[in-house]
Amino acid sequence: MRVAAIDQGTTSTRCLVIEDGGGWSVAGTRRHAQHHPAPGWVEHDPEELLRNIEAVLASAGAVDAIGISNQGESCLAWDGETGKPLSPVIVWQDSRTTANLAALPPAAEVRSKAVCGLPLDPYFSASKLAWLVKHLPAVGAALEAGRLRLGTTDAFFLDRLCGTFRTDLATASRTGLLDLSTGSWSEEMCALHGVPRQCLPEIAVVDAGFGQIDGTPVKVSIVDQQAALFGHDCRKPGDCTITFGTGAFLLAIVGERRPPQSDLLPTIAWHRRGEGPTFAIEGGVYDAGSALEWARNIGLFSAMEELGSFEGPSALSRGIVFVPALSGLAAPYWDRQAAPLFIGMDHATDRRDLVRAVLEGIAMLTVGLIEAAAKVGELGPSISIDGGLSQSAYFAQFLASASNRSITVAPMHELTALGLAELCGVDVRGARTAARTFRPDGTVGADDHLRFARAIERARAWRH
Repeated sequence: MRVAAIDQGTTSTRCLVIEDGGGWSVAGTRRHAQHHPAPGWVEHDPEELLRNIEAVLASAGAVDAIGISNQGESCLAWDGETGKPLSPVIVWQDSRTTANLAALPPAAEVRSKAVCGLPLDPYFSASKLAWLVKHLPAVGAALEAGRLRLGTTDAFFLDRLCGTFRTDLATASRTGLLDLSTGSWSEEMCALHGVPRQCLPEIAVVDAGFGQIDGTPVKVSIVDQQAALFGHDCRKPGDCTITFGTGAFLLAIVGERRPPQSDLLPTIAWHRRGEGPTFAIEGGVYDAGSALEWARNIGLFSAMEELGSFEGPSALSRGIVFVPALSGLAAPYWDRQAAPLFIGMDHATDRRDLVRAVLEGIAMLTVGLIEAAAKVGELGPSISIDGGLSQSAYFAQFLASASNRSITVAPMHELTALGLAELCGVDVRGARTAARTFRPDGTVGADDHLRFARAIERARAWRH
């Protein structure tokens, strides 16, 4: 069996062809533009994303099935009759709705956490969709005409490519509009945000089948992080993975029941045909790969190969600290007003020290997620990581030392694609060999943690 696994991410669209036995190859990669029309706004052109999906799929050649992963919370509006987008994609990083959410009564936050498990944060789709309905005349006109469709990017792709207006339960759980107790759209949350319930897609299991593209069945559709969790072979409570892409996202399996309220968020890992939903807890760092890209853009380094190793003590131990809050702070702080900052430079500080501090800052924010997850339930003996940053041995070792846990890096780092293929029915065991493990070495101590915690306090106080 040959599967085209399409990973439609925040900065690019990739397609891997994965075969039974675990053999794989990259069929194609296309980057897309990031648009920032106002401070805090992040948008994509939906037609560009669609063209890139079609292009990388064409590069795959003949396959037996297709699986597609999506960005999660990124969303848009389109015309149900013509398929034409009525808005840009508002990306998960976008914070334009911060003030709208702050204006809601305090009780709304309590109800949101009770119903959908999520706080009132612009990260999630609900307030973004409400903003489109309220501010774009074309969206309002389509609503009045009964032609409006609203949803996350997966629903748009599937509607246009397959004629199927659907999303899966895991993606729906990232919107802020799902009732976790019933697995259906919440009338209460739709009313709270001002999102017309009738315009949202049907919710299906992850492997329900989503139609065909030129005769090839689209078997699976799911959020990229959840696909990566499955690709890591995480199945048991306590199994945990962190995907380092544009952001960093921790997911840990908790089982068949909704987890108790904590600093991390309850979410659906997946819902497969013939099974009940699998629940997980999730926490994120808004800026991981995007913080590194920013560091590269300002000249701190030029190639990822420079990030593999560094000489001497860590930047953090020498008092050089970076808080990567370019988009604010996510779990457990949920503070969009937090500011990125460097602390501790002197005349001897050079760009290698600064880029090292960027790596360490991402790792230290990630440690906060791991510690929060461990309070919900016991984690397994090792945490698996994937994504671009996982390829830096320095980063993986620092994360192991800072978290005091073993960190495992799979040799095949396209775990989102691997998970998609496995959900489609491919035997991928051959791709899970010779993982590299990093163990704590005692180089990150209590003083380092205290120093970073104080830097977080300063980052949060800067704009308040």
